[in-house]
Amino acid sequence: MTDMPENPVVTNDKWLAALDKEGLRGDYKHMRPDYTVDQDWSAYSAEEHALYKRLYERQLKLLPKYACTEVIEGVTQLGASNTIPRLEEISNKLRKATGWELVGVPGLVPDLAFFKLLASKRFPVTIWLRKPEEFDYIVEPDVFHDCFGHVPLLFNPFFADYMQAYGQGGLKAKGLNALPMLSRLYWYTVEFGLIKTDQGLRAYGAGIMSSGGELVHCIDSPAPSREPFDLETVLSTDFHIDTYQEKYFVIDSFEDLMEKTAQDFTAIYARLRQMPIRQPSKKYG
Repeated sequence: MTDMPENPVVTNDKWLAALDKEGLRGDYKHMRPDYTVDQDWSAYSAEEHALYKRLYERQLKLLPKYACTEVIEGVTQLGASNTIPRLEEISNKLRKATGWELVGVPGLVPDLAFFKLLASKRFPVTIWLRKPEEFDYIVEPDVFHDCFGHVPLLFNPFFADYMQAYGQGGLKAKGLNALPMLSRLYWYTVEFGLIKTDQGLRAYGAGIMSSGGELVHCIDSPAPSREPFDLETVLSTDFHIDTYQEKYFVIDSFEDLMEKTAQDFTAIYARLRQMPIRQPSKKYG
């Protein structure tokens, strides 16, 4: 997540200039002051719908062996995806299940806007889809990553509450200048988290769920380390964005994750600032 000034209405131009410099895609011209946009489902091409279906079918085949039950149940709630999902249709289901809804965004949004959306139980979904040549890997989140990776667990009450609490915690962390630490919690849980189950180790993170390679790697590969979830260790452990993860943290349950992160982080942030940042422990080619 990229930092932003406090007032998005006044400083949109500054944000857009930063995006242009970073070379990130997305059409930000028609966004609202809160950075949301309409999905305009009719604008997707037949080729884009076909590509989404291919991505969906590839990942669906991997879920029984590698994904936790809560993810599989959430994907079932989404329904079959022969086309790119309509956000409003999923929102109707989510509102009944956990009170959440989906909102379209042009792409990456500023921290403050992101946290405000989560705190109000509105999940931002990027409306564009990757190119065919990005089938196996994409740097920025797209509509497939967000819908298939993130949305299924919003049907789970414990994880949905965790996401809202994370948004509230993000608003506080910004004021404490602690966003780098809090972003590690998001990375190692929401994006790349593993969980213990009766069937063995399973994945739940969105970055894993939307990747054909990492979904297999995180469970089967001997290369990465897998450690029990410890809040302070997670907050102080760096990560890499351009390779399979070298370290994963394993939770016992979503209820346990919620309990372990429910405390006030203020004193933890202060303590960790005096300590060196940990690096993922294993390197591999």
